[in-house]
Amino acid sequence: MDTIASFFSFITTPVAWVIVQFHKLYGAVFGPDTGWAWGLSIVSLVVLIRICLIPLFVKQIKATRGMQTLQPEMKKIQERYKNDKQRQSEEMMKLYKETGTNPLSSCLPILAQSPFFFALYHVLNSIASNKTVGSVIDEQLLASAQKAHIFGAPLAAKFMDSAEKVASLDATLLNVRIVTAVMIIMMSLSQFFTQRQLMTKNVDMTVKTPFMQQQKMLMYVFPIIFAVFGINFPVGVLVYWLTTNVWTMGQQMYVIRQNPTPGSKAQGAYLERLQSKLTRSEGAKMRKGERNVVKAIVAKGRDRNDIERKFINGLSKAGFAAQADGVVAKSDTAVAVAEGDESGAVGGTPKRQQPKRQSKSQRQSGATQAQPTQSDSDAKTSLQKSGDEPKDSVSKAKSAGAKPGTGGGTGNRSKAKSGQRKGPQRPKHPSKK
Repeated sequence: MDTIASFFSFITTPVAWVIVQFHKLYGAVFGPDTGWAWGLSIVSLVVLIRICLIPLFVKQIKATRGMQTLQPEMKKIQERYKNDKQRQSEEMMKLYKETGTNPLSSCLPILAQSPFFFALYHVLNSIASNKTVGSVIDEQLLASAQKAHIFGAPLAAKFMDSAEKVASLDATLLNVRIVTAVMIIMMSLSQFFTQRQLMTKNVDMTVKTPFMQQQKMLMYVFPIIFAVFGINFPVGVLVYWLTTNVWTMGQQMYVIRQNPTPGSKAQGAYLERLQSKLTRSEGAKMRKGERNVVKAIVAKGRDRNDIERKFINGLSKAGFAAQADGVVAKSDTAVAVAEGDESGAVGGTPKRQQPKRQSKSQRQSGATQAQPTQSDSDAKTSLQKSGDEPKDSVSKAKSAGAKPGTGGGTGNRSKAKSGQRKGPQRPKHPSKK
């Protein structure tokens, strides 16, 4: 760790200068030699760095969501060119270029704050070794930092330090190990909770991709890594990293609540809150971010997910319509559509009821009962029609040599041809002779 920190010695002096400036401020309130003054100086350093990294955090969110949406396409490329690694890499780079996605953007916040982390480690290690840091931390500030304790543990003490070294910093080994162990556990739990809320609330569950498995694995791996390396961190570095994790957790909670991933549980909760607010205020009070969300949902059209369709339908039933510019306004058409959905049509006519589906046995029994009735009615109809035939047709039939009763008598029932209906047959019309 000391070797890695030496590579970032170029930034050690600026980091030490920022800590000293905050120490002057807090030292006037809590005292220059107290742990509160030095500890809050480190916390303020973290806050300052994270504020400067907010633009990179926004890029990280966009890159992460871009990678989530590209996972199905990436999987297709991997399956198509699984035997040609070079072509697979070329297609991946082409896909990144077309969509404007950079996989390294998701790692920018961590990479950007790494120099500050190792620079702080170098400063605290110099304090523990009784060394000054350039012209910024002189002998007077060095003695003040060595006297500073947080819950009885010196800022420069480590979990793995020997009893002699801890005694030189005016502390006990048991006290140092208890404080460092509690801080390491809190640091690991905060990292786990941050990753867990990202996986359970802010991931589109409708798309199963290897990216989700990777994030799930990191959810368990990162806390273990922090726990292993934490025993070699000074107390001041643990304060820095714990503050960073708490900031990340709060920032992640804000993003999940205000700008959730489409298709996630967080988006469903956000749109429910937005729908309730718009219904109460009748769409009058909308922030710019809310208008942008509604505008994006309207622009999707048929590509909306189930949560977004539920939101649009909910507004319609409440009598509101989402416009293309993101404004939600009262609409008579939306009310008519909502009433039509309940009654079955816009005009209020009831929906046509679909016939109840019958089982095979019910259909067979119904057909058996209807068959005799149908044959009797057919016979009766045929007899009536044959009796109503004009006499001209009978006389023409006799002149043609047809015997009386032919074609209409009951004797033809036994001699009916295959495919011919049984029972009295209707004589043909003279024009069809």
